[in-house]
Amino acid sequence: MTRLFPYLRLTYGLKLSLVAAIPLILAVAAISTLVTVQSRALAEREIKSLETQLLAAKKDELRNYVTQARNGFYFIYGNAAPNDEEAKRRVRQILSAMIYGDDGFFFVYDYDGTNLVSPRQTDRINQNWAGDTDSEGVAVVDELITIARQGDGYLTHLWPKPSTGEEGRMITYVTSFPSWRWAVGTGVFIDDVLSSVATARAEVEARVKSTFGYISVITLTALVLVFGSGMVINFRERRLADAKLKKLTQRVFDAQEEERGRVARELHDGISQILVGVRYALDSARRRLAKGAPDADSSLEQGIENLGTAITEVRRISRDLRPGVLDDLGLGPALKTLVEDFEQRTGIATDFETVVFRNRLDSNAKTALYRIAQEALTNIERHASATRASVDMRGHKNGATLKISDNGCGINATMRKRGAGIGLRNMEERVEQLDGHLIIRSSHGSNGGTVILATVPLTRLLSPEIKAQQKSEGDT
Repeated sequence: MTRLFPYLRLTYGLKLSLVAAIPLILAVAAISTLVTVQSRALAEREIKSLETQLLAAKKDELRNYVTQARNGFYFIYGNAAPNDEEAKRRVRQILSAMIYGDDGFFFVYDYDGTNLVSPRQTDRINQNWAGDTDSEGVAVVDELITIARQGDGYLTHLWPKPSTGEEGRMITYVTSFPSWRWAVGTGVFIDDVLSSVATARAEVEARVKSTFGYISVITLTALVLVFGSGMVINFRERRLADAKLKKLTQRVFDAQEEERGRVARELHDGISQILVGVRYALDSARRRLAKGAPDADSSLEQGIENLGTAITEVRRISRDLRPGVLDDLGLGPALKTLVEDFEQRTGIATDFETVVFRNRLDSNAKTALYRIAQEALTNIERHASATRASVDMRGHKNGATLKISDNGCGINATMRKRGAGIGLRNMEERVEQLDGHLIIRSSHGSNGGTVILATVPLTRLLSPEIKAQQKSEGDT
């Protein structure tokens, strides 16, 4: 897939924008479909109602025409016998003269289908049109005669226009002269009705398209805003992330340089001086042995003593870098060893209390708390001018808390700008990585001092099952 579409790799920001845009697109599509369907249904009902009203008006018009024509010659029909040819002739003359509009006229068919009156289409007169159909297959004359036999009624059909000869749709009203066996009626073409209905449908379609266009514009605008805001947020977050990464990288470099400087000072001020003394003692012993001096052994003993001191210092530095007791016995014994070395090295009386954890803290938490204690004791040694200190480590229902306190001079702004500030910042970052929190309380004066509380959440404590599994894996 990557080979086929190498340019379709989505960034996190684009994925986030798509996640926000897809529901919007689906919702808008559903709304657009619903609005379109409902609009078309409503419009169709309105068009049907308009068509019905227009056709009803046409039918009323036709009925009125026939009624008026019948009133004009009913006195003749009413007084005539069924075989009164003279009366029939007079009525045919009257109906032949009743033409209106461009295509309006009256017609007469007898019940056999023979045309008797057709003033605008005289070629149809005296011919039988029974069975004749329009282009849709409707037997128009037969249907009109059937309606007349039943009394009166309407018929919609196709009929050639007298004015043009082209076939058009017509509504015809027909009534009956039963004694003469005549079907008499008239019709009007409904092109205007069909045109009005078609115009209405076109207007509705235009409104639907316009509504859909508005919805599309709104949707596109919303999508542009979503994608635009997503890109802006993504760009901003990337800039913030880059800035934080640079800041964090710089802090890592600072911490590395600080640690390297500390190790360098330890090597230069401690081991280097001791090794120089060892070299001097050994060189002195060599010269004395060469001269056969009886006190040469004392120089060798001094050199051996100094070499032992150097070995002790190397072990101490190695333990500070990564205490083996932390991995072997756990946090409690490691802190106890750290406190004992601190007290022995500095002469500051230091108390240590702890609750048995059964080594249940995870590796990251143990390392972080140990480094916090190490950093805090280093700050006490260098900056606090304290005579007493205490380290307390215990667990509780919310996790575990490490407490380091002293009776020193406290932490001021000047100390924060110096090495102590870097140490405190390292503590804060270590606790933040564990999702815990760090509290520092400091005061000045005779009753002053500093208290550091580092708390890690309960999630950093291993369950007994996981602890047992780790122990078995270690034994294996």
